[in-house]
Amino acid sequence: MSVPIVRTLAELRSTVAEWRREGLKVGVVPTMGALHEGHLSLVRTALEQADRVIVTLFVNPKQFNNPADLAAYPRTEKEDAAKLSPVGAHMLYVPDASEIYPQGFSTTVSVSGVSEGLCGAHRPGHFDGVATVVAKLFLQTGADMAFFGEKDFQQLHVVKRMARDLDIAITIVPCPTVREADGLALSSRNVRLSPQDRAIAPKLAQALFAAAEKLRDGRLAKPVLDHAITSIQAAGFSEVEYLELRAEDDLQPMDTLDRPARLLVAAFLGGVRLIDNIPAQPS
Repeated sequence: MSVPIVRTLAELRSTVAEWRREGLKVGVVPTMGALHEGHLSLVRTALEQADRVIVTLFVNPKQFNNPADLAAYPRTEKEDAAKLSPVGAHMLYVPDASEIYPQGFSTTVSVSGVSEGLCGAHRPGHFDGVATVVAKLFLQTGADMAFFGEKDFQQLHVVKRMARDLDIAITIVPCPTVREADGLALSSRNVRLSPQDRAIAPKLAQALFAAAEKLRDGRLAKPVLDHAITSIQAAGFSEVEYLELRAEDDLQPMDTLDRPARLLVAAFLGGVRLIDNIPAQPS
């Protein structure tokens, strides 16, 4: 059976109200489409924990600081719906821009602290766009739970802080990064890699895992990360935007691995910006 597609806020709310009358728990998986196995794993986790699952598909213009990046972002609604149907999602919500940002829309949700540095330093306005659209989707769907992948780890922190600070009654459920057999983190951007660059791409994760192993010995982070950056560039990446050790709980920069942390990286390969992160635990 094909997944029902809903395009208006009125129909969305009517359907969710019916689910509520039946006493059902609602989960939401926000996406920008171009679905891959990472997204589908979020939907499967949501189906295990909620009675009804909404997948949202909205390519949010407010979180793109580069117009070319927005124009190049894949739009594959038909294929996405076909992928969702056998998984068992109960609704695909595909709103027009006017349903999210009606005429005269003039509100921005901005989360300080956890949005600063990392991707926030290199993509001005990106996390304001994320926080604004996710707040809208939480309020439009009225979901009890929302499911986000840990691959976008800074985004996960921004969303959690936004929901907490605004008292939105929703539980944020983090889900582990899904990887290809060679270690490359799944991403909608991977389809833009040439065959040659796709062969190089797993070196990004390999550098992270090697750095994490060295940091467990109590070494200072800077020389370990400098060596990792050199190895990433030597593999064929044109630019390493950042590679940092940050605390797991609040994303504060760390000089040594003395508490649970994350290694986070962004790098360019053949003009495609790839991000990744892995947990790092002290020995």
